[in-house]
Amino acid sequence: MADPVREQAVSPVHPRTPGAPELAAAAEVFGLLSDPTRLQLLWVLTRGEADVGALTEACGAARPAVSQHLAKLRLGGLVQARKDGRRVVYALPDGHLKRLVVEALNRADHVVTGEPWHD
Repeated sequence: MADPVREQAVSPVHPRTPGAPELAAAAEVFGLLSDPTRLQLLWVLTRGEADVGALTEACGAARPAVSQHLAKLRLGGLVQARKDGRRVVYALPDGHLKRLVVEALNRADHVVTGEPWHD
């Protein structure tokens, strides 16, 4: 039987109230985004695919640390990897994650700069 509370429209973007599985999945994403290095790696990937060398250079972390962060992001389903010859190239698998990362950083700009909030 359908849960009427979950079925009622709460937002034009997400038309039903999320249940425990959706909330747990979202919390897992936020947990993976909670590390500044992982967030920076994802931000770099919002601009397009990159290999470990380019990601290491972009974030300034040690290559082994970048590889460990990328492994966590892959296990969490936040990045995809493909082989290109001897290189492994990483990419974001969906637009939802790209927009989430960009919006989080846009919000951070307001916090850091004191720019007024807006919709």
